Amino acid sequence: MSNPTFKPSEGKREEFRKYLEKGGVMDALTKVLVNLYEEPEKPEDALEYIRDRLAMQAGLETYSQMKGRLEEFQTRIDNLTLEVGELRAATEPPPEGDVEGEALIDDGTPVDPIVEGDGGVPGTEDQGEGEQPAAGNPE
Repeated sequence: MSNPTFKPSEGKREEFRKYLEKGGVMDALTKVLVNLYEEPEKPEDALEYIRDRLAMQAGLETYSQMKGRLEEFQTRIDNLTLEVGELRAATEPPPEGDVEGEALIDDGTPVDPIVEGDGGVPGTEDQGEGEQPAAGNPE
């Protein structure tokens, strides 16, 4: 806790005052406070008034100007994000295996459909029922 009876040394106070004067802080604050004092209708938020007037003196945007621009840019970001999503969806190729009427193996190779009566075993179409190829004797 700070000691209410403590006062910084006079030398430090004078040094700090010179620092503020050299940086133009004293003049800027004095002008803003005088303007606030002379306002016929005092603003509801004195701190915002001081902040905005200091920003204008420094050639910067005021708080309300920056807030408006931030909202504008946020809306723009939201719109562009939606547009990017729509464009991605429109340009994505259909998922593999989505070809109508054609089944695919895991690697995307089309599978020949099974024809009734062939037993479903490829390469055995010419053999009669019950016949087995002789081992070591290719046809």
